Amino acid sequence: MYAITIPQPGGPEALVWAEVPDPEPGEGEVLVEVVASAVNRADLLQRQGFYDPPPGASPYPGLECSGRIVELGPGVSGWAVGDEVCALLAGGGYAQKAVVPAGQLLPVPQGVDLITAAALPEVTATVWSNVFMIAHLRPGETVLIHGGASGIGTMAIQLAKAVGAKVAVTAGGPEKLARCAELGADILIDYRQQDFVDELRKATAGAGADVILDIIGAKYLDRNVRALAVNGRLAVIGLQGGVKGELNLATLLGKRAAVTATSLRARPLGEKAAIVAAVREHVWPLIEAGRVSAVVDRRLPLADAAEGHRLLELSGHVGKVLLLTE
Repeated sequence: MYAITIPQPGGPEALVWAEVPDPEPGEGEVLVEVVASAVNRADLLQRQGFYDPPPGASPYPGLECSGRIVELGPGVSGWAVGDEVCALLAGGGYAQKAVVPAGQLLPVPQGVDLITAAALPEVTATVWSNVFMIAHLRPGETVLIHGGASGIGTMAIQLAKAVGAKVAVTAGGPEKLARCAELGADILIDYRQQDFVDELRKATAGAGADVILDIIGAKYLDRNVRALAVNGRLAVIGLQGGVKGELNLATLLGKRAAVTATSLRARPLGEKAAIVAAVREHVWPLIEAGRVSAVVDRRLPLADAAEGHRLLELSGHVGKVLLLTE
């Protein structure tokens, strides 16, 4: 098969389309013929040499895919050759074939085409596990979503609205904020021109956010804590703004607030399977009912993955960038 390889870390040009051995499914795994994958920030970090795959995972980038099952490994039940699926991966999505643990497979939702389904696994699993399973966002609460126009952000807006929350977002510029509003965002903050703490307080009569979903990390840590409401929950899922920040524990203590930080890629198989099962139970019905949908910025050939990486580095996208093998 062919796959995107990274012979040496570097810029987008480090991604090389090359012929590699076909993967083989092991115990509890299936082999998927990939139709599409998607670009995630973690792929950029891997390309740069800063985010190695977990032990035993594919060396190729790609944390999600969609396609058709072509082979079942030993011990797999509930799936059949020919099934159309999408999947959460620890790596290997930028390839014509990928091995997937059976617990990380999802059926393609009714009403969604096979290519578009590649935009769903990573964002739905990330948002559902952090905003709902960990931060326990409830109806009537306010959630602040940083990077509202990103793949994560566009999904988080829709899921939060679907459960009856009030949604605030940060994004860069009026065009991206307009797209967030179309998806249901109630409070629109241009991080280039406005301080999100002040704007959030104005919009919530001083209360702040019950839940904050943060992709920035250190740069926003202090302001995020100040923006939290009493009993607020900050979920950090990205480090685009650095890894070391100062945390005012007195502020956190006074608000009886909590800070969590998680990643998805290196979690044990059992934890990932539980998240995927929760996504299938809670998110898939919303997608099939038309209340939530994947937001796709553009589709590129997999061999042109470097262009997808450039788009993400420039933040020149809204939603997901897909990579197609066909």
